[in-house]
Amino acid sequence: MSVEDRTCLVTGASRGIGRGIAEELGEQGAEVVVNYRSSEAEAHEVKERINDGPGEAVLAQADVSNYDDVEAMYDVATEAFGSVDVLVNNAGITVDKKFENMTREDWDRVMQVNLGGVFNCTKMCYDDIQSADEGRLINISSVVGQQGNYGQANYATTKSGLFGFTRTIALEIASEGSTANCVAPGFVETDMLADVPERVQENILKRIPLDRFAQVEDIAGIVSFLASEDSSYMTGQVLGVNGGMEW
Repeated sequence: MSVEDRTCLVTGASRGIGRGIAEELGEQGAEVVVNYRSSEAEAHEVKERINDGPGEAVLAQADVSNYDDVEAMYDVATEAFGSVDVLVNNAGITVDKKFENMTREDWDRVMQVNLGGVFNCTKMCYDDIQSADEGRLINISSVVGQQGNYGQANYATTKSGLFGFTRTIALEIASEGSTANCVAPGFVETDMLADVPERVQENILKRIPLDRFAQVEDIAGIVSFLASEDSSYMTGQVLGVNGGMEW
């Protein structure tokens, strides 16, 4: 399941799931572009960890909702490693409120990052992925996009939107032998989950047949598989990595 010497750009790679994905790809020998928006110190830690192993990493600061930033990030990637073989669209934000209290600004900001950022990064890397020897587009969605979630109308909408986007791109690049897939994690033990009140966490656990939250490694392993040649006959799929939750 090697991704050795493949150039992998991971957005939102300084923390949480993105960090786990970047470090796993590096462990597999990939050339990893570690994107971050503001968490520079954490991003440097990810870079150092990858460079201490079999992989190689460079940092690329960018707000993915800003097309000029994305263009600059792409320039860093290609100057360091050449064309991009694998794009992992992981960067995302939340602005959680009940819909009756949600402003248009709250809605637009989440749309700009979670969907606009995916457009920007995919558009910038599209030709590389399409022309690569088995290029890979991997979008990170969420079980929330499948189930909905109280107070997250904006976030759930963006994560659901990735399903249609992934399927469409998969159809458009299939003739070149490249693939597009989507990973929809359940609830993962990250800083975001740690901020959820214990009472709410207990209620969530009752809905998970495996009776545990996911570890970052559970998601990173799936992404590593999708990035590798082993997944060459899988495209246009949504992989629910959620411990058995119904949706």
